[in-house]
Amino acid sequence: MRRREGLLSLIPFILIILTAGRAGSQAIIAGHNAVAQFDIIPPAVIEQVKADYKIFYGHSSHGSQIVTGMEMLKSEDLLYDFNNGTGTLTLEELVGYDLGTGSEASSAWVSYTRNHLDQPDCETNVVMWAWCDGVSVSNSEKITNYLNNMTQLENDYPGVTFIYMTGHLDGTGPGGTLYTLNNQIRDYCQTNGKVLFDFADIESYNPDGTYYPYDTDACNWCYDWCDVHTCEMCPHDCAHSHCFNCYLKGEAFWWMMASIGGWVPETEVCGDANSDGSVDILDVVFLINYKYKDGPSPSPPYLSDVNSDGEINILDTVYIINYKYKSGPAPDCIE
Repeated sequence: MRRREGLLSLIPFILIILTAGRAGSQAIIAGHNAVAQFDIIPPAVIEQVKADYKIFYGHSSHGSQIVTGMEMLKSEDLLYDFNNGTGTLTLEELVGYDLGTGSEASSAWVSYTRNHLDQPDCETNVVMWAWCDGVSVSNSEKITNYLNNMTQLENDYPGVTFIYMTGHLDGTGPGGTLYTLNNQIRDYCQTNGKVLFDFADIESYNPDGTYYPYDTDACNWCYDWCDVHTCEMCPHDCAHSHCFNCYLKGEAFWWMMASIGGWVPETEVCGDANSDGSVDILDVVFLINYKYKDGPSPSPPYLSDVNSDGEINILDTVYIINYKYKSGPAPDCIE
């Protein structure tokens, strides 16, 4: 009884989150769930992405993992070709520069971005910047500056999509600075409808959904996974990590671009109570309305029993909040 009363006491907190609202459109979060949906992206969607988008990407060594993963996918299937002439995706890289710690309003990456976009012949319509170790050595104020800089760029260049990013795992786990600051970035993106490449989330889960919160950017679980599964080889080293980590980030990248282009997966997602194709705070709203305000029932019901205890109740809303905003385990629905 006390446990249930304690959980019910969270409802006012949940409602505060809900009434804060979401500025703009639905957030696009490219994490480990994006990897799981990579194989269902229609080829026609990928072809349209290649035709529509020209990307400017600033990164140092860690950020190169995404490009390495893209190269791995291209070597398997030219559907994912890039920087190879007409009919391929354009990816312009600024190598050797990253987000730093975001400690100043006039950070170098902001100036590089503006200089690039202000070129008279610039056709870039997507900008992405990666972290190196910056998040691990940062603080909340510096991350706020990063988020403010990104938002200002969005305001100044409304025709460009800006991609936010989390920092790579560093082994400190849920109690560490990295997790706290990554969650600050996630919360901001979710609340304000941003596009986020969740670097750390991809590193935190193997394809079976097993959670590794204390791993590092080396992706130690990747070695165990590839000992018993066939894993792709890198065309060259995956910087700081295992090739499979790069491969997964390449898949997440294409999912993200497909989503930016408007593609919505036609699939059932555990935790997607309102059947909009993603798991977010709107599913919490839906379940609260269903359980406590005579709202419509989720269909199919099993997708809302995220903790697989056989019923839909307040525990499922808490589970979703922990998953989306506190780096908790992924939903685990059983049909």
